[in-house]
Amino acid sequence: MTSSARPSNTTLVLLASLYCAQGLPSGLVAHSLPVLLRQHGVDLALIGLLKLLALPWLLKVLWAPWIDRIGSRRLGHHRGWILPLQGTVILCLASLALIAPQALFESAFWLLLGTLLIINLAAASQDVATDGLAVRLLPERWRGLGNSLQVGGYKVGMLASGSGLLLVIGGLGWNLSIGLLAGALLLLTLPIILFPEKRLLPQHAEQSEPAGPGLLWHHYKGLLAQPGMLAWLAVVLTFKLGDALGSPMIKPMLVDQGWTTTDLGQLTLISSLAGIGGALLGGLLYARLGALRSLLIFGALQALGIAGMALLVGRGADTELVYAISLFEQIADGMSTVALFAVMMRMCRPEHEGADFTLQASAQILLAGLVGACSGVLAKVVGYQMLFVSAGVLAVCMLMLLPWFFVRHLSAERVSTVQS
Repeated sequence: MTSSARPSNTTLVLLASLYCAQGLPSGLVAHSLPVLLRQHGVDLALIGLLKLLALPWLLKVLWAPWIDRIGSRRLGHHRGWILPLQGTVILCLASLALIAPQALFESAFWLLLGTLLIINLAAASQDVATDGLAVRLLPERWRGLGNSLQVGGYKVGMLASGSGLLLVIGGLGWNLSIGLLAGALLLLTLPIILFPEKRLLPQHAEQSEPAGPGLLWHHYKGLLAQPGMLAWLAVVLTFKLGDALGSPMIKPMLVDQGWTTTDLGQLTLISSLAGIGGALLGGLLYARLGALRSLLIFGALQALGIAGMALLVGRGADTELVYAISLFEQIADGMSTVALFAVMMRMCRPEHEGADFTLQASAQILLAGLVGACSGVLAKVVGYQMLFVSAGVLAVCMLMLLPWFFVRHLSAERVSTVQS
């Protein structure tokens, strides 16, 4: 799509529905199931295995090139992947809804884990096709708005199957609650069923890379050979390092200051809603500010938010201050994430959009995870206050890479495009 006109409402609803559909199984695994399993007396070591179910989201980079390369001529390239993958998730959830929770959580626990692994595998693969579709549908100027829908839609899905499911499951029971989750996912599938991809988007051109075992190497070698791509990956890897270092310690700090699980649950819900609002605001501002200014301004706000957490050390009883800083940090996080994802889309090659975006996202998540894993050790050594200040300083230092990259490593044509 080469026009800079605002995407149609139909396109925005389509993308929002697809990203929300991804959040539904993620919220179930990450937030609801650990609580439900523990209530049924499942061993903590087995509950910990749920973390392994997220591996497909990290490993999807290994099969993403085939999703870009192989498609259905009858359904359309992206619909040919999204429809069967989303259908797989619906069938898995419907199957779980037919089994008594006592059996799933006890004698059939490994069946539950296997089904959840299939769900995550399908959802992660759907994400590759959806990202590729989003890049093709959204003009450069409006990719910020498109990524607002990505961040916001995913969080809405997680809230619905996380906090929402825990709120209703006591009254409705496991079977009806999971059945409603499957029904919601079926409803979210309607926009892609009705989407006329073959009429609106041209078929993928024949690619030079063979679709055999060597495709993985040839695909990413071609991406990394693009002018400025290695420098851009340095930006992707470092842009949110400050947030990755500081954010894992926010809740432990509040727990140490007497916050209960109920208090934290309410804070998480409200701050998540603020993050969705921040993502929407960031997308709208991106269209006006352009890529470089959006990254600099939103990144600076994110650094200020994470550093501001240092003000809460020893002041956990000041609920208004905790909420003010937490909401600001989440709004800034939503804005900065949207700006980063929008430029990541800009760096994708035509006909390779899904896998190119996936590689950038996976690299960012992997390094952020490694840095986050060190946050507890650093907090123990230097204390919460110094940790948050250091995280803010790190975030500001990483922003210095941005002007260097935009001026030195993008061609004049690309600079004029991303700053317009």
